[in-house]
Amino acid sequence: MAISTTTNSSPDIAQNNGVRAYLPRIILVLVLLIGGYFGYRAYVHGRQYESTDNAQIEGNSAPVLARVAGYVQAVNVADYTNVKKGQLLVTIDPQEYDVALAQAEADYQQSLADLQNARADLQNAQANARNVVQNARVAQSNAAVQESRRSKAQRDLQRDQNLYKEQSLTRKQLEDSQNNVEVQSRQYEANVEQINLARTSQGVAQAGIAKAQANIQKIEAVLKVKQAAIDNARLRVGYARLTAPIDGKIGRKNVVAGQYVQPGQNLFTIVADSTFWVVANFKETQLEKMKIGQEVDVKLDAYPNLAIKGRVASLSDATGARFALLPPDNASGNFVKITQRVPVKIEIVNPEKYRNQLRAGLSVEADVRVDD
Repeated sequence: MAISTTTNSSPDIAQNNGVRAYLPRIILVLVLLIGGYFGYRAYVHGRQYESTDNAQIEGNSAPVLARVAGYVQAVNVADYTNVKKGQLLVTIDPQEYDVALAQAEADYQQSLADLQNARADLQNAQANARNVVQNARVAQSNAAVQESRRSKAQRDLQRDQNLYKEQSLTRKQLEDSQNNVEVQSRQYEANVEQINLARTSQGVAQAGIAKAQANIQKIEAVLKVKQAAIDNARLRVGYARLTAPIDGKIGRKNVVAGQYVQPGQNLFTIVADSTFWVVANFKETQLEKMKIGQEVDVKLDAYPNLAIKGRVASLSDATGARFALLPPDNASGNFVKITQRVPVKIEIVNPEKYRNQLRAGLSVEADVRVDD
């Protein structure tokens, strides 16, 4: 029986040995076919598309900065929560700034009272000037009347002297005429002095008006400064309440209640969740056929099965190296040619469909169709 079994299995063994002999060739052929298929696909894809994996999702963001110093009184948001523009986020203790505002308003009211007093002084100076002018007019009128009286007395004296020479007038009558001339002359001189005094008073009154006007202008200038101080104090009171500058989502917080913050300190950042785009860095050798408006296939590393469409929005006018902190200087003598990369902005078609998947900073692959 054993000899019979060995004899019957010999053809099967030979057949198996034959299959094993051809198996490496079959595997090699299959590998070549598969490699050729994928190679052909890569060749066709390379002629139709320019691709890069040096790309990221970008989005608008706005830092929330402290504008005044103080202790944080309340934080009204948590990490990664959605906020609306104008929503109250953080409150800094405003007591110090409330006091400064009250002091500025009190200073303004004091200056306002000083302005009212200065205006009253101006009115008094103007009334005094009007009185001086009136007195000057009265003095001039009196002087004119007195000059007429003096002239009449002088004519009467001349006539009496002629009559006295003709012995038609007594000595006493002549002396009375002489005395009358002297009295009228002194009265006239007194009126002239009153005119001079009135003119001097007019100068003093005008100087008083000018001084009052200058004082008013000075106080008005002070009022402007104090009004600016009030506005500044109100701004600082308002700065104690930090609100969201845009709609979006809070990033990681850097502030807690009770913390002391300084002006300019970054408390957290708000990322806009409604606007996203892709910045892809293509090699300079890939730009020959690339232009604005071309279709782009975008694949997120985080969601490889998500098909996102986009289009080329713009190409940078400078390579990424030009925006580096220390741009390379090829004139230094140590020149090594390196393929440069140019940032290309890609806008996402219908981004609202992917707002739950899109995140700023995610890595993507971008394929730009350049054969159209």
